[in-house]
Amino acid sequence: MNNEPTVKRWTAKRKSAVVMDIFKGKTTVAEVARQHDLTVSEVEGWIDEAQRSMENGFKARPKDIREQYESELRETKEALGEAHLQIYALKKFRRLLDEDESS
Repeated sequence: MNNEPTVKRWTAKRKSAVVMDIFKGKTTVAEVARQHDLTVSEVEGWIDEAQRSMENGFKARPKDIREQYESELRETKEALGEAHLQIYALKKFRRLLDEDESS
């Protein structure tokens, strides 16, 4: 089984150390997930977050954390709105098809 102690709280420092090990090729996402009883998507989320933070850090005028999350929230809301409109249009189209077939 696993000889490493169980991590009860994943601090930013611990997450960044794990992500750096993945970036350096010392371990893989699957190995980290298996060793620490995490899901692959959790670890991939850390990687995504690290990449966003790095990109922001390289900008000439980096956004503060609040701005960054507000921007991500706006983008998510826009995507959700677009998905909602697509679903609405598909449902309306299906109703029109059903009415046409029954005529």
